[in-house]
Amino acid sequence: MRPDIVGFGALNLDKLYRVSRIAEAGDETFVKGLTISPGGSAANTVVGLSRLGVRTGYIGKLARDIEGDYLLKDLQREKVEISGIKHSKHGRTGVCIGFIDDLGERVLYIDPGVNDSLKFDEIRLEYADSSKFLHLTSFVGGAPFDAQKRLVRNLRRAEICLDPGELYSKKGISVLSPLLKRTLAILPNEKEIRALTKRGYKEGSRTLLSLGVELVAVKLGKRGCYVTDAKESHLIPASKIAPKDTTGAGDAFCAGFIYGLLHGKDLYACGKLGNLVASRCIEEYGARTGLPLLADLPRI
Repeated sequence: MRPDIVGFGALNLDKLYRVSRIAEAGDETFVKGLTISPGGSAANTVVGLSRLGVRTGYIGKLARDIEGDYLLKDLQREKVEISGIKHSKHGRTGVCIGFIDDLGERVLYIDPGVNDSLKFDEIRLEYADSSKFLHLTSFVGGAPFDAQKRLVRNLRRAEICLDPGELYSKKGISVLSPLLKRTLAILPNEKEIRALTKRGYKEGSRTLLSLGVELVAVKLGKRGCYVTDAKESHLIPASKIAPKDTTGAGDAFCAGFIYGLLHGKDLYACGKLGNLVASRCIEEYGARTGLPLLADLPRI
């Protein structure tokens, strides 16, 4: 059965340390706890969509190690179709090390491992193009970024959703142009859209729309989100929830927003769904623990 959406991004094992506060250079603090969980931005989003009953698949790369086996088995358990995932005979699976303070704020360090060895000739074009949506997120290295650009250039059917993250946003509009001109929906946060466009989120959204992007959804954290398609714009407030951990909140937002797109919801409803799924995510530690089932959500 063809997936409704295929994710294409890094696959990482998340090691999340709970700390009293985020240390600065030369500072010292202590660890209060550790959570180890599956991660990777696009992977978190497709797991969120799978829990909402969407048929999902994935393009990525793992090493043949304990971490890779763990990540693969978790995707299978979450009913994500995995035939697009390649294995490397050498190297190590990607790891994300995070530090989360008492307010739920975090800093992340990425060790990409074999994620950065993924090349275009390892991707089945027909697999990606059989889906309704291809959801792209960032890689550290150049080879998988080049593979994403080449894949997008060859697509005929699938629509592109792009969550650029900080890594891709810092590349700037000219470098991301091959992706942006084919993108249906871009989903940056406020910091990322400023890095990408050098403008605030409203002006930056207009810039992205002028480049051919059809929908912009800007994640504004505890303030909610801003969504626009040039015809209409909405600032949608978030639920007033004190977060345990904001890790994966943006990925969860993407899951809710894309679920709305897949089911023909209007722009406001898509943004509201994004906020709702993100609000459930931040109630638990880890990027996926709090992701809801469809039955857990009110009808929108």
